[in-house]
Amino acid sequence: MSEIVRRDPRTEWIARNRLHPEHEAVLARLNGGAEVAQWMGPNGIIRRNPHAVGFIGPNGIRRIDRSGAQTANAAGSARREAAAAPARRRVQIDNPAFIIAVVADMPGGRLSAHDRDVLGLARQLADGAEQGAVLLVSFGESREDALGEAGVDRVVNFAGESFDGYAPEQRLNALGGIERQHEPRHWLFPDSPLGGAELGRRFAARRGERPATQVWQIADGQCIARGAAGTVDITRALPRIVLALPECAEPVSETVHAAESIAPPAALPQALRRIEDLGAVAVDPAGVALAEAEFILSAGNGIRDWDGFHRAAAVLGATEGASRVAVDNGFMPRHRQVGATGTWVTARVYLAVGISGAIQHLQGIQQCDKVVAINTDPGCDMVKRADLAVIADSSAVLAALVERVEGVRKEQRNAA
Repeated sequence: MSEIVRRDPRTEWIARNRLHPEHEAVLARLNGGAEVAQWMGPNGIIRRNPHAVGFIGPNGIRRIDRSGAQTANAAGSARREAAAAPARRRVQIDNPAFIIAVVADMPGGRLSAHDRDVLGLARQLADGAEQGAVLLVSFGESREDALGEAGVDRVVNFAGESFDGYAPEQRLNALGGIERQHEPRHWLFPDSPLGGAELGRRFAARRGERPATQVWQIADGQCIARGAAGTVDITRALPRIVLALPECAEPVSETVHAAESIAPPAALPQALRRIEDLGAVAVDPAGVALAEAEFILSAGNGIRDWDGFHRAAAVLGATEGASRVAVDNGFMPRHRQVGATGTWVTARVYLAVGISGAIQHLQGIQQCDKVVAINTDPGCDMVKRADLAVIADSSAVLAALVERVEGVRKEQRNAA
């Protein structure tokens, strides 16, 4: 048979004529069943459908589908792409040419989003003409079970009373042992207030080297860092010690590495503690600003038992937040409103109770690590956004949660 592609003039004419009764059906068929946002008119001019989801108007404003269909379709597409995506490639580096050391914050024993970005940056430095390995250095108890998926080839964990709490001198001794044993080509620290910023600067001062701080990009042996309170970019040669900002690189997503645990250096010198760590200071969660809170219990229009909500926040040790509807109705103060019209939050855990999930609210919680939703509507946008959803009455769930927490605490007191 001939391989010449035959045109269908009638179908092309119907596709150009938006007034034809079969116009939408033909466009959908030509587009594989998907909604068509634009097509060529009879005069060769591109026509656009202003009612299509995602259409950008003349003012640069994208049309939002508030029915939830867009979110559902996107979620379905993401699931289909995840199912069709090939398995991650496994990487085993037995004899690396060099080492890239990453000192992670790991709050609570788990990698933070900032840590994963720094590990992605380390992989950029390790994967080149010479194959290097990424060595993760952590302190305290580690609860992370997906280090390999984050791009880690080797893991050294320093645990014990000498490393607990605020112990910069002893941690510097441990990093000195890693320096002598592995001689890393580069040291990467997260430039964060959780400890990475201070430890990285202390380590550079002890080594007598000039570090690069506030780094957000590395390429071709150069690094670009923020300067003058973030108003200018400074380009310089890449030093051995780098303190990187969040979003400095994309987290590892295509490979799985060995994350082999290796023994820490032996016979580390014991540092004399000049500062005594008295432990964490108990803080009333109600006094913590939303922008600084790590655990937020947020209420929406679905809350009926407000006394139970306040009691649950007190028992769980969570900072209270609210949707705009709950604030407008007078149930919560204005400074507790979460969302684009209130406060943008970056909590590690955001527990949304009775919140349907307006677009402004979802924008305000997009930087939260984990989102848990309690709602009676399984089709609401908050449930679709949540990492974990509980479809039940919020009052019953909060009461059961409070009872469970109080029971565990009572058992602990009796055991002590």
